[in-house]
Amino acid sequence: MTLYPKLILDALATVRYPGTGKNLVEAEMVADNLRIDGMKVSFSLIFEKPTDPFMKSVVKAAEAAIHAYVSNEVEVTIATESKQAARPEPGKLLPQVKNIIGISSGKGGVGKSTVSANLAVSLAKLGYKVGLLDADIFGPSMPKMFQVEDARPYAENIGGRDLIIPVEKYGIKLLSIGFFVDPDQATLWRGGMASNALKQLIADANWGDLDYFLIDLPPGTSDIHLTVVQTLALTGAIVVSTPQAVALADARKGINMFVNEKVNVPILGLVENMAWFTPAELPENKYYIFGKEGAKKLAEEMNVPLLGQIPIVQSICESGDKGTPVALDENTVTGRAFLQLAASVVRQVDKRNVEMAPTEVVKMHK
Repeated sequence: MTLYPKLILDALATVRYPGTGKNLVEAEMVADNLRIDGMKVSFSLIFEKPTDPFMKSVVKAAEAAIHAYVSNEVEVTIATESKQAARPEPGKLLPQVKNIIGISSGKGGVGKSTVSANLAVSLAKLGYKVGLLDADIFGPSMPKMFQVEDARPYAENIGGRDLIIPVEKYGIKLLSIGFFVDPDQATLWRGGMASNALKQLIADANWGDLDYFLIDLPPGTSDIHLTVVQTLALTGAIVVSTPQAVALADARKGINMFVNEKVNVPILGLVENMAWFTPAELPENKYYIFGKEGAKKLAEEMNVPLLGQIPIVQSICESGDKGTPVALDENTVTGRAFLQLAASVVRQVDKRNVEMAPTEVVKMHK
């Protein structure tokens, strides 16, 4: 039997690409590198992205079509190409970001997202370039806390790849799954879907040059935490807790998760949120309604720094609901507390970077 290009192309014209419904020839997915050598056939199929979900099934269908419509004796070799550049390997992601910090809590309701938002604002007020990723896939709150609920991020082709452009507010680059889902509907995703969505927000976004990239993680320990650790080289993690005993028990688990030998992410420190209640009209008064210095004692016990103690005042809740984080006003009790927290985080990050630097760099710092 003599093979010729039209036989092969006619067979491939029977295979439809699920994404468009067009056949492979009509969709111009067959590259012009078709080679025939006796009963050997080789060519490439062109896909839009290297992560195309139909790639494997289409390649198998193309091979099967040649065997069915030409001959079962044809030896088929199919390569794949993509119009867009491939996503960088995990170790090479975000090369322009200096420090990546995961912000976690053992349980929900301790104000982790509030701390994340206000820490980001405070770092920006200190003059740093800051990005904030809302990785709480099932309960995204950053769009509301930054008053950008109606924002719809778009993609631009940069360096051969379609990259999502983060929303910018208060000098912070921001992305959240909340921009891409219906806020009135529950996000019913299995772990794999959630992890893939998160990878896209990290790897397929134009974060650019940042001093600090903060990741607001979901409460507890889950696939999301492992995805972040496996996708990025974290500078360190911050654990948020209230002074309450039940919150501290979960904060302890959160710390253990990061220092586990399989995860091995350094703990930059603990943040004690809702450390005490202070009435706005009596700023010197402190009422320890959730217990006193619980997180401080846990930090001492586990030999990690206490980065800050944030009081609870009515304005924190009101500002979060309005989309104007309290850290924007440094003349308030909470505004000052968050600025002190930001300064403490910077010190810990600088200390860790010096410890991890080559000997020559350490000498320069000394």
